[in-house]
Amino acid sequence: ISHLREGADVDPEQIAYMMTELAARGCHNINFVTPTHVVPQILEAMVPAIEKGLRVPLVYNSGGYDRKETLELLEGVFDIYMPDFKFWDSEWARRYCDAPDYREDATEAIREMHRQVGDLQMDENGIASRGLLVRHLVMPNQVAGTEEIMNFLAREISPNTYVNVMDQYRPCGEAHNDELINRRLTAQEFRDALSAARTAGLSRLDPRERFRFIFQI
Repeated sequence: ISHLREGADVDPEQIAYMMTELAARGCHNINFVTPTHVVPQILEAMVPAIEKGLRVPLVYNSGGYDRKETLELLEGVFDIYMPDFKFWDSEWARRYCDAPDYREDATEAIREMHRQVGDLQMDENGIASRGLLVRHLVMPNQVAGTEEIMNFLAREISPNTYVNVMDQYRPCGEAHNDELINRRLTAQEFRDALSAARTAGLSRLDPRERFRFIFQI
């Protein structure tokens, strides 16, 4: 969608129909990816969706660059918040995302998300029903500020924050021309990231931690 601009226009009734159809097929939740710009349409679609019997949890899946004022409109609507926390340092956020205020917005947004739904809750099958799950993509040369982000989550959100520390960064496009991020992680960089999370006091790390021996040494 972002590059080829392919997509289809749908109205709130169609959104409601798609949600209820997915639930009827056995989906555990309805996951809205990068939904910030269509929040009004989602809220409008919720009325017919609930009337049609929608009961599964709703997931707000975002890049973390959300305004608190927008999130306040969603209290009681979304059950699970799943934001990224991409960068700590404003200079790297400006350089790679053109968003020098990313940290300020992300920290405020994640605080609001946690205020609304609390720590992640899962059933006996490990399926999430409510709460906050934060994703963090570890980047080469500590560009993302992993240690600072883990300290923030543990100290200012909750030591019980569920965090998916991700290792799958790979350079694409213009990243190949940037000497700081033109390679994949080393195994040591990922081990250091996990260590930073545990040292900060976080213990609910995604259990799918893995060393696939595809890292550069």
